[in-house]
Amino acid sequence: MPTRLGHIASNLARIRTFCNTAYKEAVESVTDETLWFIEWTAAEIEPEYAEELVNIQVKLARWKLTFDNILSNDKERRKIAEQSSALSQRVLDMSGLLSESLA
Repeated sequence: MPTRLGHIASNLARIRTFCNTAYKEAVESVTDETLWFIEWTAAEIEPEYAEELVNIQVKLARWKLTFDNILSNDKERRKIAEQSSALSQRVLDMSGLLSESLA
C-alpha cells in the first residue's frame, strides 16, 4: 500500500509541475490517472486514510470540470499548483515511505 500512496503523491506533484507550465493535456492525463489510483487504493486502506483519499478525489474531479478556466488564469493555476503540492506531501506522509527510508 505504501507504494500505491507514493504513486498518488508523485502524481499530485506532477500536477503541480504541469500546472506551472499550463500544459493542459498533461494536467488532464495525470489527473485522470490519479483519480483511478485513488479509486483502486481507497477501498483497501484504513478508513481514515480512505476518507482523505476520497476527499482528494472529489477535489480533483471538481478541478477537472474547470481546467479550461483554471489553466487560462495565472492566479488559479498557481492556487491549484500550491494545493497539489500540499496534497502530495500529505499523501506522501500517509504512505510512510519517508519514515521507512530514514530507518
